[in-house]
Amino acid sequence: MQLGFVGLGRMGLNMVRRLQEAGIECVVFDTHLEARREAASHGATAADSIQDLVARLDGPRAVWLMLPTAVVDVVLDQLTPLLSEGDIVIDGGNSHYVEDLRRAQALSKHKLMYVDVGVSGGVWGRERGYCQMIGGPEPAFKRLDPVFAALAPGVGAAPRSEGRSGEPSAAEKGYLYCGPNGAGHFVKMVHNGIEYGLMAAYAEGLNVLKNANAGKQQRTADAETSPLEHPERYQYDFPLGDIAELWRRGSVIGSWLLDLTAAELGRDPTLKDYTGRVSDSGEGRWTAQAAIDEGVPVPVLTAALFGRFTSQGNELYANKVLSAMRHSFGGHNEIKTDNKG
Repeated sequence: MQLGFVGLGRMGLNMVRRLQEAGIECVVFDTHLEARREAASHGATAADSIQDLVARLDGPRAVWLMLPTAVVDVVLDQLTPLLSEGDIVIDGGNSHYVEDLRRAQALSKHKLMYVDVGVSGGVWGRERGYCQMIGGPEPAFKRLDPVFAALAPGVGAAPRSEGRSGEPSAAEKGYLYCGPNGAGHFVKMVHNGIEYGLMAAYAEGLNVLKNANAGKQQRTADAETSPLEHPERYQYDFPLGDIAELWRRGSVIGSWLLDLTAAELGRDPTLKDYTGRVSDSGEGRWTAQAAIDEGVPVPVLTAALFGRFTSQGNELYANKVLSAMRHSFGGHNEIKTDNKG
């Protein structure tokens, strides 16, 4: 099978390598020459342009876009006039499902099929495989099944759930047709919202453990500092790396995220190479918005999202307002800290 592939970034290049290893012939393009050369070194055919890529594909064509959501429309504007009736465009990036609905409608006017695929697997996906959440016309999904199967982790990636038997389903192999256009990215959107919450829970819990030696710390004795009522209760210096390792074995909170966290803490429990600024790429916001529209409470997911905003410094002005109010009504002066943790 043949597949066009546009976008050879952190995930795209590894996806192409996995596809090539599975026998899917990839014709690739990226604006960066070195990325094209790297893909070609792994057996892919490198095109010099979008036009060249389309020309090298046999009909009916399928072109996978693995791009930042902000440039998907720019590439679609170049790609669409070059395609023919019955061709498929796949968006495997983290687009908003609302954009999928618009793009699918626009492409349908050219008798082109649009498929949205939420992809999870990160930089480890080439070895571990990619979990794929798929939306679009079902005939397009069926035609692309070999591609999804090649990228997926396979049924051996996890023990079969109790009650499942017989031939493993696609979901058990690591990919799922979720419904019409937008369905794939909707499921991935919620997946990433959950990811925010899980990450925040681990981070907050480890922070409580890190500060369990608060009773040993010298605290300023003044009107601006609340005293620690029972310092004798907070005399622990916990080995955070070892605790993460411990939790990986037999604990109900074990997960791949914990595996990765344990590896980072094993290298450096102080995490001195990180500043603590946590970006959000959009999915958490979209999940919160969907929950508001549906009238569904998601306090954990929204708290995790707002925590990311805080890490980006977006709470600074509000905190200045709080400090100004305390000074105004009570004459309280700020205590300066370096907040280096």
